[in-house]
Amino acid sequence: MTHILIVDDEERMRYLLSRMLESKGYRVSQAGDGAEALEMVERESYHMVITDIKMPRLDGMELLEQIKPLHVPVVFITAFATVDSAVEAMRAGAVDYITKPFDEDRILITVERTLQLSQLMSENIELKQKLQKAEAPGEVVYVSDAMASVMDSASRVAKSDSGVFISGDSGTGKELLARYIHHQSARGSNRFVPVNCAAISPNLAESELFGHEKGSFTGANKRTEGKFEYAGGGTLLLDEIGDLPLEAQAKLLRALQEKKIQRVGGNQEIPVDVRVICATNRRLTELVETGQFRKDLFFRINVFPVHLPTLEQRTEDIVPLAEYFLKKLDMIVPSPRLDETAVECLLNYSWPGNVRELANALERATIHSGDTGVITGETLSFLTASALPRTDQEGIQLPAGGIDLEELENDLVRQAFERAGNNQTEAARLLGMTRGKFRTLVKQSKKQG
Repeated sequence: MTHILIVDDEERMRYLLSRMLESKGYRVSQAGDGAEALEMVERESYHMVITDIKMPRLDGMELLEQIKPLHVPVVFITAFATVDSAVEAMRAGAVDYITKPFDEDRILITVERTLQLSQLMSENIELKQKLQKAEAPGEVVYVSDAMASVMDSASRVAKSDSGVFISGDSGTGKELLARYIHHQSARGSNRFVPVNCAAISPNLAESELFGHEKGSFTGANKRTEGKFEYAGGGTLLLDEIGDLPLEAQAKLLRALQEKKIQRVGGNQEIPVDVRVICATNRRLTELVETGQFRKDLFFRINVFPVHLPTLEQRTEDIVPLAEYFLKKLDMIVPSPRLDETAVECLLNYSWPGNVRELANALERATIHSGDTGVITGETLSFLTASALPRTDQEGIQLPAGGIDLEELENDLVRQAFERAGNNQTEAARLLGMTRGKFRTLVKQSKKQG
C-alpha cells in the first residue's frame, strides 16, 4: 500500500490531510516537526512526504536537504504569503507545493502526480543499479606472481587520478584491467568509455574524440559532443593509442595538458574532467623512433606504465582462468568440466592469442563436448592441430603426415586477427604481408569457410 508521511506542527492540518488521503485508500503517518519526520524516514520507507515549511527544531527546507539522498519526493504545504519560499524550495529539490486553504481536488492531483514521479524515481534507481552491475568489471582471475604484481600496481594507481599506460599483447586483458582501475577509483560510479583508436577513420578521429559543431564538415547536421565530453566525471580508455593519426595526437596532447578541448569547427574552449587511460599492443618507443607517434605525447601518457604479461608468462593462471570461463559457459552445457588430458593440453599450448584465445577455445570445446560436458584432450585437439611445429633455425618443418595448407592458412588468419584485436593492419604485419595481400587472404578463407 502507498505510504505517505505528513509533517506539520499544527495537529489540525495533519488531521485534515490524513483523513482526506486515507479516504482515498492511502496509508498515512504523521510527524509534528522535521526532526520527528527525519527519525521516521530513517526507520521506515515512504513513497512521498508532504511537509510544512516553518516548523520548530527542524524546518521543511532542512528536512528536504536531509532526506535528499533517500530519493523520496517532497511536497510543501504553504500559505499564500510564503509561496515565494515554496518556489525556492522547489529549486532546492521539492516536487511541488500545496497552498492553504486546501482544495481537495488540487491535493489529490498533486499527490497522484507525485506518486507517479516516485515510481519513476524508483525505476530509475533500479535501472542505474542494473547498469552499474552490468558495467562492473569482470573478475580478474589470477594466482601467478606476475599478475599479482600487476594487480598491486593497478590497485595503487586507482586511488589517484593519474593517467595510466597499459601495454601488452592482444588478448591479455588490457580493457579489463582499465575497467578494474576505473571501478576502484573515486570515478567508479561514473561512465567508463572505451574507444578503439584503430577502428576510427583517420578523417573522423578528432570529431570522435572532441566532438564537432553543426556545419563543420559535410554531414555535420548538428552539434555533437565527443568522447571526452561524454566521459565527463568518469574514465576514458584510448585503446590502441598507437593507431591514432598524428594530427589527432597533437590535439590529444593539448587536451591532456590543458584539460580543455575544442570541438571540430568551434572556437570555444570546453573544460573537461576525465581520467584518461591509454592502452596498446604495439611498441610505442619504436613508433616514436620512426616518427609515427609523437615523443611528447608518449612522455605525457606514460605517467604510470603497467605491462600485462602474456598467458605463456603466467601459466599458473591457465587452469583457474579455464575453470572461470567454464562456469560462464554453463548456459551452453550444464556444468562443463576439464579432465586430466584437457588440463595437460591447455598447459602445453603456447596461447598466442592469450586470455581471449583461451576463452574462445573453451567455448568451442564446450560445444563439442556434447551432453556430457566433459572436455578432454581430444576435444581440444583443434589447438594442437593449429600449432605450428618448429624445429630449429630453419623454421617450420613439414610433419610426416603432411598438412592441409588451406586449413593452416585459415587458422593463421584467425590467430592473426585474435592477436591484433581484429585490426587488419596489425594482423597483416604479424603475418609479414601488406594489408592488401592480407585482405585477399581473408576473402579466400571466407569463401573456403
